[in-house]
This record gives sequence, C-alpha cells and structure tokens, in this order.
Amino acid sequence: MASSTLRPFRDYDEHDVINLYKWSGSIPAYRGTIVSIKQGWTQSDELEMLGAVGAAYANVTSERYGVAAAVQAAGSGDATPLGMLLHDVKETDENGEKLIYNPRKAAEMEVSISGHATPIVSRGVFLYSGSGLAAESPTAGQKLYVNNADGALTTGLSANQVSVGKALGTKDSSTSCVLIKLEL
Repeated sequence: MASSTLRPFRDYDEHDVINLYKWSGSIPAYRGTIVSIKQGWTQSDELEMLGAVGAAYANVTSERYGVAAAVQAAGSGDATPLGMLLHDVKETDENGEKLIYNPRKAAEMEVSISGHATPIVSRGVFLYSGSGLAAESPTAGQKLYVNNADGALTTGLSANQVSVGKALGTKDSSTSCVLIKLEL
C-alpha cells in the first residue's frame, strides 16, 4: 500500500468524524488513506470477539473485543468512498512493543489498534502528501480522485471515478505537500 500522509495542518469539524469502523486490510495502514465500507454497521452486531490479547494460559481469561463494522482502502472504481483515515493503524510501536498493552502511547502517537474503531473524516481541509499526488502537479481548484486500490489521492480521472475533493493550491516543491479540501 502506498503511504498517504496527513501533515499537522488540519481543519475539520468533529461532527464530520465517524468512529464506528475498524480497518480491514494490511497493517500498517496510514492516515490519509481514503476508505470505503467493507462490512456495514448494525446495532445487533456492533462488537465481535477478536481473541486473546497475548498468550493463552489455563484458567486465565484474556479476551479482546473490537468493532464488527469494517472499512478498506477505496479503489479507483469505488463509487461511494466513506472518508479518510485520521490515524495510522498499527499493532506495535517503534520499539516493537504491542500497543494493545499501552493505549496511552497509541493515543499520543495518533494510532488506532487493529480491531478497534478508527476515526474517519468525511470533510475538511488538510495538508496532504501521498505517493499519488507526489508524482503529479495538481493545480488550485483541480478535482481529486482515488488512485487504484490503495486509497491514495490522484488528479487522474478514469472510468467510474467520483471526485473526493479538490486541491486548494499547487504542490510544494520541497515537501510534495498539497493543501486539499475533502468533500465526501
């Protein structure tokens, strides 16, 4: 999966953030990835058993629960992208330690643990640098689309693509960042 990255400049309303879906795909997943629904949310099937947190021992209960509804990276032919990941999805930190045992560090790193709900934003203004736009030269006002099956943004339009936003300026030559307006 190509790495899509959100930079620290972000302007969005918390009412445009959905916290009901887990990531379903290869890990790590990167913030800035455009996602679509893989498994929808239902009230009667809200949670699921993920299995043991770590090692399993006799007479010890160590179960892990997560949300059942899931999202995946949106593809170029996806007609209904849901939004964009606000957090990375990882299992371990930079030292290889499991984040499930240190939720405070996961929150500080803006990382969602696999199986847990990850924040997905549907509207806002973001400073974005992803592999798709890094190789292109977007102009101010140009529409943005989902690139292939990796959930990255691109300016290229192919069959059945829907616009997910627009560039608000040109690409910065030193950082390859583009100010975008996400509109889903």
